[in-house]
Amino acid sequence: MMYILLILFFTSLTSIIFMIGRKLFLLQDGQTVSNTDVPFEIPHLEKVKHFTLKNIKKYEHIILVEILRFYVRFANLLKNKYQELKIKIRNKIIKNDINNDKQEISKFLKIIGDYKNRIREIKHKIKKEENL
Repeated sequence: MMYILLILFFTSLTSIIFMIGRKLFLLQDGQTVSNTDVPFEIPHLEKVKHFTLKNIKKYEHIILVEILRFYVRFANLLKNKYQELKIKIRNKIIKNDINNDKQEISKFLKIIGDYKNRIREIKHKIKKEENL
């Protein structure tokens, strides 16, 4: 990056020296430098303004269309990725549920669960009998 900047600096310096040297060479020959000679013609400002506004409107329309096109494509991409991610998550959940159902409950926990249910039934029967 530094080399590019140095090259640009020295190129512009040599071009400035060349322009000043040309003017000095003309002054040494006795010729006067007149500012009335312009090597190119400047068009009327109204024409320039009209041309500029016309081009700005054209490019503004092109840029607006490209922005909208990008927005629609990006929204569609996000929607598709969201659907894919939703399906993957759903498949993982279903896969985990299937794996959990395959695991058997230990016999000890089954016995304790059965005892709890029996005790609950007995308590319920007792409450019914006392209220009668």
